[in-house]
Amino acid sequence: MDVRHSRDIPTQPVKAGDLTSLQVLVQGPNFTLRRFIMEPGGGMPTHTNTVEHEQYVLHGRASIGIGEATYEVTAGDVVFVPEGVQHWYQNIGEENFEFLCIIPNKPDVITLVDKAC
Repeated sequence: MDVRHSRDIPTQPVKAGDLTSLQVLVQGPNFTLRRFIMEPGGGMPTHTNTVEHEQYVLHGRASIGIGEATYEVTAGDVVFVPEGVQHWYQNIGEENFEFLCIIPNKPDVITLVDKAC
């Protein structure tokens, strides 16, 4: 199907995340569009991916680490995470932190700082 409403797409928990889920909104031939939802206090630990991430913040407020830098992001901010760079997320607001994430459809190995997942 080419058109659906996001409310009709199931969410799934992020395995390594805390109070974090995602929806695969579009799986195209070249890219996948995902929506991440982090509840207050939720986040994802430091990890790397073998694919880049292009992100757009929809709602809420979070602290994001990319490499050695830390950023506070809010709705309307855009984020680029290069492949292979360590990054993490922490919802620092009192409401859900939500963002869209586009990744290329290439093999993606996710590695936690201390172990592979």
